[in-house]
Amino acid sequence: MRRVFPWLAAGLLLAAAPAAADEILVDGIAAQVGEDVVLVSEVLAMVAEGEKQMRAAGVPEDQIAKLRAQGLERLIEDKLIRSEVKRMELYASDAEVDETIGMIASDNGLTPEQLEKSVRAKNLDFDDYREQIKQKIENQRVIQVALLPKVEVEQSAVRRLYEQRYKDQPDGGEQIHLRHLLVPAGQEKDLDTACAEVTAAAERIAAGEAFEAVASEISVIAPEQGGDIGWVHASSLASWMARLVAELEPGQVSPVNRQPFGCNLLKLVERKAFERVSYEMAEPQLFREIQQMMIEAEFVTWMEELRERTYIQRYGYFAEAATLDTTTADSADANQDMLFQ
Repeated sequence: MRRVFPWLAAGLLLAAAPAAADEILVDGIAAQVGEDVVLVSEVLAMVAEGEKQMRAAGVPEDQIAKLRAQGLERLIEDKLIRSEVKRMELYASDAEVDETIGMIASDNGLTPEQLEKSVRAKNLDFDDYREQIKQKIENQRVIQVALLPKVEVEQSAVRRLYEQRYKDQPDGGEQIHLRHLLVPAGQEKDLDTACAEVTAAAERIAAGEAFEAVASEISVIAPEQGGDIGWVHASSLASWMARLVAELEPGQVSPVNRQPFGCNLLKLVERKAFERVSYEMAEPQLFREIQQMMIEAEFVTWMEELRERTYIQRYGYFAEAATLDTTTADSADANQDMLFQ
């Protein structure tokens, strides 16, 4: 989540040359967007994890600059959206935020208290988390008001998507609902270290902590969903997963499983006989998927219109970095991920 740092003065800008790995960057204004500003510290906070990985891999400085420029474009778009929220007065109430947080917790098999604990375990301020949820609600409202009237989904498109997705459905068998906790092994972490983390996680779960809560802290697979990978057909499971699942009853957790790519824990939530998905069953979800894709396409055009009618000025380092083959489409895609998840 984005953290906002205090800025010093409008005239305190970065040098135009890309920053070296050991250069100290002084906070200041990266860009002005209408009457608002994007701070250097906001950009660096947004790209911090990606930049860390790129530097560890020895990526050239011009690519680091491009990453930062893309981060700035995403924050510029966020400022544009926030200005539309203010203009349309599409604010979310505390009650609506509470309700949404309750739904997020429930969807992940957690209580609101457990969700808050999980957020704090990631060294995030829960008030900041609430503010993030509030802004997502408001952003979605802007999308609905500004873009939804422009979108019309044809039933023929829904039918085509159904045929593409479900034409090869199995005739029978079993489907499995799983949660998966994975700590991968790679350059930053060897397999023994990954397995030590998963073993410690398994001990916490055995001691009474919810699998979902622990997975949300350390798993790289669907952490926001508590490791939930949903329903899968038994025939689609990897052989090592199938062997583990075969020994489990609903609610049980597998032993720690060591694979070349990392260490794993599985929780079997439920199993049931597979039933073919009819068009009538799938139609509402497929309709929403197509509608969302169409909204995303409209979003790009809408964002271009907002940019054209808003004063945007990038400063110093970011003014030069913006010329490094960085398109607003990249940041638009990233912002769509934020808006529509």
